[in-house]
Amino acid sequence: MALKMAYETWGEGAHPLLLVHGFTGNRTSFDHLRAFWSPHVRVIAVDLPGHGQTPLPTRPGRDGFLETLDALFGVLDELNVRHTHLLGYSQGARFALAAAMQRPERFTRLILESGSPGLHRRQARTERRVKDSELALFLRQKGLTAFMDYWEALPLFAGLRAMPEEQREALRARRLANTAEGLAGALECLGLGVQPDYWPELQRQRLPTLLLTGALDEKFTLTARRMAEELPVVYRRTFEGCTHAPHLEVPEEYAREVLSFVRTPWYDEPEFENAASDPPSQSRTS
Repeated sequence: MALKMAYETWGEGAHPLLLVHGFTGNRTSFDHLRAFWSPHVRVIAVDLPGHGQTPLPTRPGRDGFLETLDALFGVLDELNVRHTHLLGYSQGARFALAAAMQRPERFTRLILESGSPGLHRRQARTERRVKDSELALFLRQKGLTAFMDYWEALPLFAGLRAMPEEQREALRARRLANTAEGLAGALECLGLGVQPDYWPELQRQRLPTLLLTGALDEKFTLTARRMAEELPVVYRRTFEGCTHAPHLEVPEEYAREVLSFVRTPWYDEPEFENAASDPPSQSRTS
């Protein structure tokens, strides 16, 4: 049976926007931006495999990665969405780039927050698969709570530890709503080690692309700078004082940046009023 992706829709605006969350998140990961975005965009928010209510792919490794891409396009087909903006964060940014590379005709603009086109060297991909396998084993042996204690202490997420307590608790609760086996399986089918290397293909990606990073996240800011040298139509924004998750660390500033990008006219875009025939506020779970 083909993989089915859980999703929900919200917003009343004219611009379709497909949201792809990061590792340990789910389709509610951008809900704190609803007040900013709902009047302007029609959101489709999905659960990646092993997260929320989407099961793991039927196939492991890279086959599972490709199966997940098929499931994402299945959501757009079910909603009769022919063209949409696409935004992905971290693991979701890598996956969003893969979707745009595979089926660019389905998308109008691409927004990547703290993402990467993959690992160029085969040895690096092998080493990353080993690392992700070790993290998956940690999850299965030590459990979800112990893993989150480790994950949230990483320097990559230092900015999140400065958020107000109520927001930190909500983020923790969302992460703990997942399962250890689901996240372990997600590492094995969506990890950086199984993702194809898209660096050599960036020059053929013609979608207007916005790259978002936190200035304190030096690794991904450098990656974004390198990507900007390869992409034909690219814009870049670095948020001062932020680490890996600007959408959580400076939500209002982030929301304005995204809206500015998707609402700016572009000469070669399809008409949005015919992009989708279904009304907002739908959901589908597996």
